[in-house]
Amino acid sequence: MNYRHALPLLAALTLVTGCDKLPSAGQTDATAPAATAPAVEGDVIATVNGTPLTQSVLDVYSAMRNSQNTNPEGSDPQAVLNELISLELMRQESVSKGLNALPMVVAALDQQERTALAGAAIKDFMNSNPVSDEAAQELYDAQVGKSAKEFNARHILVETEDEAKAVIAQLDKGSDFSELAKEKSTGPSGSSGGKLGWFGAGQMVAPFSEAAAKLNKGEYTKEPVQTQFGWHVIILDDTRESTPPPFEDVKDRLKMLLANQQLQQHVEELKNSATIEIKE
Repeated sequence: MNYRHALPLLAALTLVTGCDKLPSAGQTDATAPAATAPAVEGDVIATVNGTPLTQSVLDVYSAMRNSQNTNPEGSDPQAVLNELISLELMRQESVSKGLNALPMVVAALDQQERTALAGAAIKDFMNSNPVSDEAAQELYDAQVGKSAKEFNARHILVETEDEAKAVIAQLDKGSDFSELAKEKSTGPSGSSGGKLGWFGAGQMVAPFSEAAAKLNKGEYTKEPVQTQFGWHVIILDDTRESTPPPFEDVKDRLKMLLANQQLQQHVEELKNSATIEIKE
């Protein structure tokens, strides 16, 4: 078959950078295995120096290539096959030179196998433990589907409690909250008059959220509110009830969340039943 051998230098080949000294030209490892890849079942679509390349290998390479957005302009089937052939030629050259015995290459191949097998186990676990629509509905009803109060507030952040009390004293005398925020706040919202926009209770640290929830519209905190960021003076501009998204709009995300939780629990169970020794 005639084809172009032109191929961008592969990032994978940089694995040998910094490895042990490469063998000199013509030097080979007498114990190196023959330059043949492990047999993979499937229809043979090409042979390279007698080594078969199967459709399943091409499919895997194409999927990896697409996931990495590698050279999308050259994604026609013939171009992808040519790249795979070029990779096989370089693999054979690497084995013939004994590069497959370099410690970093051995480690890289070991990690690739570990990743592939772990990925297969993860896929098998998720296929064997599908998340039902009913489970997603339960999560939606418990955490997403309920309406909740949201707050629109401004704040002035200062470093000390005394500074915050001085700000409150100025507000008591009729000073404008936004102007004081621009003048005194050390927070990033200071330049905009302390505006925070709409937020739910869980989006702010607890002391801040609790203080905002106790205010009536137009009121500001009469005592400074301390958080890990400093001391706050908060004014509540408005409140509203949030509208939850429809279940169908978030169902897939909820099912993925539950699937990941199941997987994490499974991994923890494997850890608990395994013998793991970490060397210091």
